[in-house]
Amino acid sequence: MCAICGKFNFQEGRPVESALIKRMMDVMKHRGPDEEGMYIDQRIGIGHKRLSIIDLKTGRQPMSNEDGTVWLVYNGEIYNYKALRSYLIGRGHDLKTDSDTEVIVHLYEEYGEGLLSKLRGMFSFALWDKKENILLLARDRVGIKPLYYHLSNDSLVFASEIKAILEDPSVRREVNLSGIDRFLTFLYMPGKETLLRNVYKLSPGHYMVVKDGKVEVKQYWDLNFEESPVGNNLKGSVTELTELLRETVQAHMISDVPVGFLLSGGVDSTALLCFAIEETNKDIYTFTIGFEGEHFADERYYARLAANRFGTRHYEMTITGRDFWGFLPKYVWHIEEPVCEPPAIALYYVSKLAKEHVKVLISGEGGDEAFAGYQNYRNMVWLERLKTVFNPFNDSVSKLFLSLSRLGITKKFERYAALMAIPLEEYYFSRTSTPFSFFNKNRNELYSSELKNKVDKDFSLEPVKTSFSRVVKQNNLNKMLYVDTKTWLPDDLLVKADKMTLVNSLELRVPLLDHKVLEFAAGLPTNYKLGGFTTKYILKKAFSNKVPKEILYRRKTGFPVPYESWFRNDLKNNISDILMDKRTLQRGYFKKKAIENLIKQNSTQVDYSREIFSLLVLELWHRIFIENNGIVLV
Repeated sequence: MCAICGKFNFQEGRPVESALIKRMMDVMKHRGPDEEGMYIDQRIGIGHKRLSIIDLKTGRQPMSNEDGTVWLVYNGEIYNYKALRSYLIGRGHDLKTDSDTEVIVHLYEEYGEGLLSKLRGMFSFALWDKKENILLLARDRVGIKPLYYHLSNDSLVFASEIKAILEDPSVRREVNLSGIDRFLTFLYMPGKETLLRNVYKLSPGHYMVVKDGKVEVKQYWDLNFEESPVGNNLKGSVTELTELLRETVQAHMISDVPVGFLLSGGVDSTALLCFAIEETNKDIYTFTIGFEGEHFADERYYARLAANRFGTRHYEMTITGRDFWGFLPKYVWHIEEPVCEPPAIALYYVSKLAKEHVKVLISGEGGDEAFAGYQNYRNMVWLERLKTVFNPFNDSVSKLFLSLSRLGITKKFERYAALMAIPLEEYYFSRTSTPFSFFNKNRNELYSSELKNKVDKDFSLEPVKTSFSRVVKQNNLNKMLYVDTKTWLPDDLLVKADKMTLVNSLELRVPLLDHKVLEFAAGLPTNYKLGGFTTKYILKKAFSNKVPKEILYRRKTGFPVPYESWFRNDLKNNISDILMDKRTLQRGYFKKKAIENLIKQNSTQVDYSREIFSLLVLELWHRIFIENNGIVLV
């Protein structure tokens, strides 16, 4: 994988300084330690840091066409580049390398902006058309690869990471104060805004055209849930899915360096592994992680089961609460946005282990959003059905759920009792589980009057509301899948996946987020994805004879990093040292009494670990990105 960056001055006669592009590249050296290059032409400057994966000898960037009128810096992999290369040669193009980078350059010559529909892969790129004075920025359909930009009246600055943009002294380090409530509502930053004023994300499936001083952002792809013709034939759909995944995994295995797999002990990564074994005669490496302490959930048993079944070279490691805490400042430095994602720290450590053996990792990320793997999909679909059946007696059902909860049958009934009273959309307007989050229950007591004045709830909820508005005619399951694919997936999970692996200069590939796989899944009847109470129904059908039964039908646990226990025990004093620090409280965002109450309740009554982690991340983010206090974190 790689890093790209650049600056474009709108006014003629204002050259870009090569020293700036160099600084921008250097701060992202972890993304591309193998080679670097830049191109400066008066008011445009672009830079590239390379992690060599394909065409190790001749794939250096920036790369141009034959006459030097088109220049490209690019981050990603185009999995259909060989077919595109053959097509371009047939059309008379003279390609000098065997890289996917050069394919993009010549596709632009052939199709202009239309080249994006031809690409199958993960990417972000910047292309300078010198002849037409056009700058084209683009990001892949799902948002696997990041691209940030800062737009002012004078210039456009862009990069794979925010920290590179901040190398430009014209970019001011200012907090987007209205974004704080959005972050604490969702525990990540959905939408194009970041927590820095005037620093944005180019949205997935979009591209930007800069010409004649005008900046225009356009969408070139969206996810469509219209059922395909094969939809009423389960057997035929299983066969089609199996062949599609086989072909997709084969494409994702293309590499001139060793490839490994992240094994979570779940269906997705194991299913991908079984195809990879069939498609190569090379050794395949697998990696997983566990946590110190016998009472913690451990995925390693299931990962070993898969590794033994398929004969991989398997490696694993164990981390402690102190390991978790020790990486936290670097987590914030690398994640940048910020994001409340404790499993990301475990991903850092397991990718650090993998770095000793491979340069490319394959993950099962995205299978849940494509094929309805999360338990909340199943639970919310059935809850909405109950609402329909028992309406107008939903209040009585809610009271019944509360009674069952008080009898100690299961605490989940308390949650569903509250959710009976709100529509699906309102539940989705908060990743903090609307009725139960400390933030939602205590927002008035938590926020200072100054922060309350900055809160615009319409702004906070806008990205998710907009996503819901695009699927109003869809059933509830498809609504949830669409919203998560547009928000939770690119702005949380894929941020984690990209940045925590590239800390260790590793390329992460996600075959289940190939756009053809997503489009296939979207075209399936909902009962093929959620069959009764079975999540990922068609995926489990397709792999019933390949994936060990213990993995296929085990209860989904996510990646159970036991930070809740660490926060209540080993790290309790560390938390207070930061959240109750004078420096933290003087920001004026939160009331001291509310923070004290949060820490106290988490230790003795309710699990508020996610809220505490998010406040820790928010404070460290300020110290690193706003105060810029000179802490060496790379």
